[in-house]
Amino acid sequence: MSNRKGLLIDLDGTLYHGDRVIPGAAEWISSLDQAEVPYLYVTNNSSRTAEGVAAHLRQLGIEASADRVCTSALAAAAYIAAASPAASVFVIGEPGLHEAVTEAGLHITGEKPDYVLQGIDRSFTYEKLTSALRLIGQGARFVLTNPDLQLPSHDGLLPGAGTLGAAISAASGVEPVVIGKPSSILMEYAMERLGLPAADTIVVGDNMMTDIAAGAAAGCYTVLVTTGVTTMDNLASHQTRTGVKPGRICHTLAEIQPDEL
Repeated sequence: MSNRKGLLIDLDGTLYHGDRVIPGAAEWISSLDQAEVPYLYVTNNSSRTAEGVAAHLRQLGIEASADRVCTSALAAAAYIAAASPAASVFVIGEPGLHEAVTEAGLHITGEKPDYVLQGIDRSFTYEKLTSALRLIGQGARFVLTNPDLQLPSHDGLLPGAGTLGAAISAASGVEPVVIGKPSSILMEYAMERLGLPAADTIVVGDNMMTDIAAGAAAGCYTVLVTTGVTTMDNLASHQTRTGVKPGRICHTLAEIQPDEL
């Protein structure tokens, strides 16, 4: 990894589990800061604003600021703005997605939009599904923030953005452009923010099927930490399912030393 210069770091399962920081994660981030290693936090979460994500990290004792956060919502808004500046968008989502769309200079509307942009929406209704179906049928392009079928919560699993997207896709007969991991689009957006090419970027994450697959698709070196979804017990099956192998496997973040980068 000696020629790599920057990191794209996953959150849930890599730095924390819900409201519990993973031991050593805060210290590892501090070591990156002390060594002046450039990095960004990269998450499929589309519900929180960048500041909301950063605030959650700070509550766990991990140094974070909004300008270090890349969410699937921000990447989706940037994707649409790059393709169609000042486009009109029908948004199905939560505050993080609405704010990202507005800040990208896009216009939120329910009347003949250029795009239907959908993320996690815990207020999803039959009416919203109907609107999406009809607007896509009228020619709006369908963009999905992230394909996660399930969302962890304190009370157990919830349907994720991908589950809602599957309903819209089934109703409309149209497959969405997927922005979040395992798509490379989120990683490409993050690398542009980081100011580094794939050849100089390391993706660190706990999930072979999202983090590592996305990093590989974007041409980055990848490091799997076995603190979350992918463990040594299921690694072989996850590699078979993705057709991807991580560049390196670590049991803890502490094994990734700043002086190795």
